[in-house]
Amino acid sequence: MGMAAPIFHEFAPDLRHGHRVYASDLGSTPPSGSRSRYDLPRHAEVGSETMPEIINHARQRIEAGDLAIGVGLRQARTVDIGPIMKSCGYDWLFIDLEHNTMTLDTAAQISVAAGAAGITPVVRVHALALHDATRVLDGGALGVVVPHVDTPERAAEVVAWCKYPPIGKRSITGALPQLGFRSLPIPEATAAINAATLVVVMLETPLAVANAAAIAAVPGVDALLVGTNDLTIEMGIGGQIGHPRVAEAYETVLAACSAHGVYPGLGGVYQRDLMERYVGMGFRLILAGNDLPFMMSAAKEQSAFLRDLEPS
Repeated sequence: MGMAAPIFHEFAPDLRHGHRVYASDLGSTPPSGSRSRYDLPRHAEVGSETMPEIINHARQRIEAGDLAIGVGLRQARTVDIGPIMKSCGYDWLFIDLEHNTMTLDTAAQISVAAGAAGITPVVRVHALALHDATRVLDGGALGVVVPHVDTPERAAEVVAWCKYPPIGKRSITGALPQLGFRSLPIPEATAAINAATLVVVMLETPLAVANAAAIAAVPGVDALLVGTNDLTIEMGIGGQIGHPRVAEAYETVLAACSAHGVYPGLGGVYQRDLMERYVGMGFRLILAGNDLPFMMSAAKEQSAFLRDLEPS
C-alpha cells in the first residue's frame, strides 16, 4: 500500500494550473487546528502511517491576510537564532549567503533548527550560485531568494533549479528535513515540497521593474522582492528611498503581483514612516531589518543612557 502525502494547513499557489492546491488535492484531509512546525515529534495520523506536516509560516501569514515579517541574518551563526527570532515575533528568517561569510553548512543547520521552532527558513544565495539553492533546500530551507533577476528567462532558470518536475528540473534526494527525514513516494514528496517552498526573485534594476509582469507570470515564481537599495543606485538616486520614482516602481511591481497571484515583497526600507507608507500600498512579504543593526541600535541606546548618568 502506498503512503499518503504530507499534510498542509495552509494553501499554496499551484502556478502550473492557475489554482490553489489544498491538502485534499494532494491526497489527504487536514485535521482541525493548526501546527507550527515540521519537527519530528509533531506528526499527523493518516491511516496506518504517521506523516510529517510542512508549514510555511510566511505563506500562512500572507494567505491569512497578514504581513509575513522576516529578519535578516548577517552576524548570527548559531542555531538558537531561529527560536530567538520566533520569540521576537518574526515569521521567517532571511538567511543571507550573498552579503556575508556564512557557510552553506551553517545556513542548513540554522534552517533545520528554525523549522523545528516554527519560523520559516528562507536563504538568499548569490546570483551566480544557483547550485547552492538546491543544496540549501535539500538542507532544510523552505524558501530561496535569488537576487538580480532582470528577465523572465532568468526567472524561469531560477524555478528550474528550485522546483521539482513538472514545474522545474530540481533533482530529488532522500531524507529531507522538511519531510521528517522519512522515505515517501516520490510523487507525494515532490508535490508537497513544491507547494511548501517559496521561490523569491529579487527585482533590483529598472529593467527588472519594467519586466515585472513577465517575471511574475513565470510558473513557479512565488514572490517578487524589491531590493530597494540596489534599485535606487541603478536609478541614479542612491539611498533616496522616499523618492517618487521609487513609489512608481513599487506600483508597477504591485500591479504585476496582483495580476499573476504572486506575493509582493519589500526589502531595504527600514525607516518607519516609509515602511508604513509602502506597506499601505500593498506589500506583504516584509524584510524588517537584520540582526546587526538591531544589535547596534539596542547597544547604542543602552550605552548612551549610561553615559548620561552622573557618577556619584
